[in-house]
Amino acid sequence: MNLTVDSAKKISYQAHIWPKVSNAIVVPLVWLSICVLSCGVVAIAQSDTTSTVPAVAPASPPDASQATSPTEQQKQSPARSGVTPNLDSTGNINGTVEDAEGAPITGAHVKLVREDQSLNLEVLSGDDGEFSFSNIASGPFKLTITATGFAPQSSSGTLHAGEFFIVPKIAMPVATALTEVKVTASPVEVAQEQIKEEEKQRVLGVFPNFYVTYVPDAAPLNARQKFELARKSVLDPVSIALVGVQAGVEQARNYFPGYGQGAAGYGKRFGAAYGDLLSGTLIGGMILPTVFKQDPRYFFKGTGSKRSRLAYALSRSVIAKGDNGKWEPNYSNILGSFAAGAISNLYYPAESRHGAKLTVENGLIGIGAVGAGNVLQEFLIPKLSHKIPKRDPNKQ
Repeated sequence: MNLTVDSAKKISYQAHIWPKVSNAIVVPLVWLSICVLSCGVVAIAQSDTTSTVPAVAPASPPDASQATSPTEQQKQSPARSGVTPNLDSTGNINGTVEDAEGAPITGAHVKLVREDQSLNLEVLSGDDGEFSFSNIASGPFKLTITATGFAPQSSSGTLHAGEFFIVPKIAMPVATALTEVKVTASPVEVAQEQIKEEEKQRVLGVFPNFYVTYVPDAAPLNARQKFELARKSVLDPVSIALVGVQAGVEQARNYFPGYGQGAAGYGKRFGAAYGDLLSGTLIGGMILPTVFKQDPRYFFKGTGSKRSRLAYALSRSVIAKGDNGKWEPNYSNILGSFAAGAISNLYYPAESRHGAKLTVENGLIGIGAVGAGNVLQEFLIPKLSHKIPKRDPNKQ
């Protein structure tokens, strides 16, 4: 273009210098020159334009070694491509397991699962309590963390594509110790409960019937329990009332005339009768059973033929169950009956005492009375009693 401008100036300049040249010769030459120069200028301009714009080389196939994947091209120039980048669909999950004090827990068992059970991975926490799952497909997940001595914990979240998910610190409290304790009552406690039931046993709902058990394997009584059973028996108001009735009958029939009549005679008879009850119960039901370690109660049989039950009831006056659960001679009842007979000689009238003879008689009467009472306990009294515990037929 510069050449064109310069040539135009030169032509203008020449036209200005030679205005007086003859038109016949000069003008045609000038016009000829102008045409030649104009054609030259056009050619030169075209030559400059051609040299300025580079020639487009023919397309050649790309080199496979230098080819760039569409994904990488899109990442490098997303704005130019106008397409949303297709990022990786996986991510990482990291977290830390600690105790309640903030100390890391080593070897905690961390389990990663999906709700649809499509994923199930497990790792252990390291020395610093950290754990990680790599290249996990995006989506919701759940973590379950367990460790020896700690209560299980869980955590959940949603992992997005390309995300480095940090799980909030997992603090695991110390597991509550669950110890199964099988509480078994001691024999003394069992016996105490059984005595409470026996103290509710009353014939016709009135007369005490404490010295019989309907539990075949009743727990043995200790010394204190034997004393308590004897004390409640002799101090029961109904027992005392029965003694009063007995004294009244004896006075009405003038038994033991040495006591006389009237209130004084009744009082003596009452005292003697109550003395028999007291000595027989305390000696035969508490003192001697404690010494010989025997059970003073009658163990109700309730099974078998009537003959076997009758023989059993009569024999229990001379056979007792030891505290060891074995049957043995009933030293407590035998010796207790004779001891009570001997003691009665101390307070009965002199004319009613017959020394050893009365003692033996009273002892034998006492043993027989116990046998007769046992027969009533086996066949009649259960039908007239209240508060009798149900008996297990499988226990003999």
